[in-house]
Amino acid sequence: MKPMLVQLSALPRRGKQLVLLAADAVALPLLFWLAHALRMDTVHPAILPDLPLWPAWIALLTVGALYVSGVYRAVVRAFDEKLLHDLMIAVTAVAAMLLAVAISGITFLPRSVPFSFGFFMFLWVWATRSGIRALIRKFLFADGCAHRVAIYGAGAAGQQLLAALRASSEYCPVAFFDDDKSLAGTTVLGLRVYAGKDFAELFQDLRIDEVLLAMPSASRARRREVINRLEPFKVHVRALPGMTQLVGGQVSMSDVRDVDIADLLGRDPVPPVDGLLQKDITGKCVMVTGAGGSIGSELCRQVLLNRPSKLIIWDVSEFALYNIEQELQAMPGNVPIVPVLGSVMHEERMASVMWLHRVNTVYHAAAYKHVPLVESNPFEGIVNNTFGTFRAARAAVRANVATFVLISTDKAVRPTNVMGASKRVAELALQALADAPGVKTRFCMVRFGNVLGSSGSVVPLFRKQIAAGGPVTVTHPEVTRYFMTIPEASQLVIQAGAMGAGGDVFVLDMGEPVRILDLARKMIHLSGLTEKTADGDGDIEIAFSGLRPGEKLYEELLIGDNVTGTAHPRIMRAMENFLPLEDYLAMLTTLQELARENDVQGLKEVLTEVVEGYIPDLTAPTCDRVSCSEGAMPPTSTPLPTDAVSGAWRPLYM
Repeated sequence: MKPMLVQLSALPRRGKQLVLLAADAVALPLLFWLAHALRMDTVHPAILPDLPLWPAWIALLTVGALYVSGVYRAVVRAFDEKLLHDLMIAVTAVAAMLLAVAISGITFLPRSVPFSFGFFMFLWVWATRSGIRALIRKFLFADGCAHRVAIYGAGAAGQQLLAALRASSEYCPVAFFDDDKSLAGTTVLGLRVYAGKDFAELFQDLRIDEVLLAMPSASRARRREVINRLEPFKVHVRALPGMTQLVGGQVSMSDVRDVDIADLLGRDPVPPVDGLLQKDITGKCVMVTGAGGSIGSELCRQVLLNRPSKLIIWDVSEFALYNIEQELQAMPGNVPIVPVLGSVMHEERMASVMWLHRVNTVYHAAAYKHVPLVESNPFEGIVNNTFGTFRAARAAVRANVATFVLISTDKAVRPTNVMGASKRVAELALQALADAPGVKTRFCMVRFGNVLGSSGSVVPLFRKQIAAGGPVTVTHPEVTRYFMTIPEASQLVIQAGAMGAGGDVFVLDMGEPVRILDLARKMIHLSGLTEKTADGDGDIEIAFSGLRPGEKLYEELLIGDNVTGTAHPRIMRAMENFLPLEDYLAMLTTLQELARENDVQGLKEVLTEVVEGYIPDLTAPTCDRVSCSEGAMPPTSTPLPTDAVSGAWRPLYM
């Protein structure tokens, strides 16, 4: 049996259809004879006496009806109710034509035969397809099946997922689990449904390797509850995306992906206020700087959804700008998209572009955000994050931009690193400009924590390390971070910007902080693996690498306690001290001189005076010349490049 099934399974699609067609062409005339024999109560009935070669005519009629109705197009190993529908059409058509022959008297045909033959025809086609599918699953798929899979959720999505699984030789669906008590103990599409609370008891008996969550319409809190129930067991947990992503109505294995870490947070996003989303965007020209980055690219998507008159995308990376432009051009709406390649340090060019396109709103996401890298290259961080923000903001003032929103970070609060300090000084730039007389541009900044899946996020790093077999590296057992999804953060940024009056510091409610060690453990367990113990048992080791230069155990969102609510439940407004524009410009002049001298220690001293709560790491190694480790300066015999004007060498930061 098995060798024959292997040979049949190896046939091309057309070959399998011909085999089924030939079997039907032989069997259906025999069943027509059987219907006559039962009606006439004899094994030698008179069958269509006026129609010679009746077996050929019956074969042609029945096989033709099955072909036209689409029965032969169904994949036998994964057929569903569509086959039943097509088969009923074919059987009804054949029975109707035979009944017409019986009534017309063209030839002798008992009127009961079309009905009994229709029943036999339906039974034959359905039984043969079901039998072939059962044999394939038993003799072929059962041996080669790599994963025994349980589906959590017996609804429409779960049933479609089951059909997709049955079309694959890699997965063996063994059970449904569902928390609907009315479904427990029932059978759906031939698969038993068990109560979700019984998973712990049945996990080993059913030998489950993987659980697929088919709950696309469930809330994050509900999904988190289910994930927490499955997490202690050695099973790989994967899930279908949200219902809004399954707009096609059909589920396939390509839709299944690893559990979204956002589900582990268990916090459903607050629906956005359409009026706030549209206020600074709809019908207006919008610019996004750093448009190719994680936050910048999502801001671009959200902006397009709110129908601006034009979108200017600005980035210093040619590759990133090309990628986001291609993606945005494919989005519906026919919004003109203008890609601009350039640095935010080019104030004249920024002002020119803003003026030319009559930009109304700027979302400034361009920044260096990687803490250890900026700590090693402090002046690049200061130049890009602080001077770049100030020049972009000043360009907006010159171009009469109505609204300028800075994407800030929780690391700007009592920072221990240059990156966080540079972002706080960037905030001070906007606060100083907003307070200056004659400035009409409305400045505000939005401060939030880590976003899931962004460049530098621990989530993709952990996934990569788990896939490689470990170890998963965590800096410290007690390190915690705030997390939010990129789309939610982007929507909140847009809504916060719409509420700004000038110089506002908005803080997003990030929910509860997450311990990174717990996150690492959950990701290991949900991958179907176990944490390696001190005895060497388990699959993936968790290694502690120590806090990197400038990193903190935990992050904060507020410098002081002076905070008020807003019209949005997830957005707060903080009232914080700032420098007048005159003092701020003097501080920038000092930073500029320190940059020309590469005086890192002097830089950190100035930041300590300006940024409240900044505690610099004076031992952190840097790649700037004056304070770099020994041997970083070139030998005195090596000629240094000279400035064409003054003849004295200096770094051309400014």
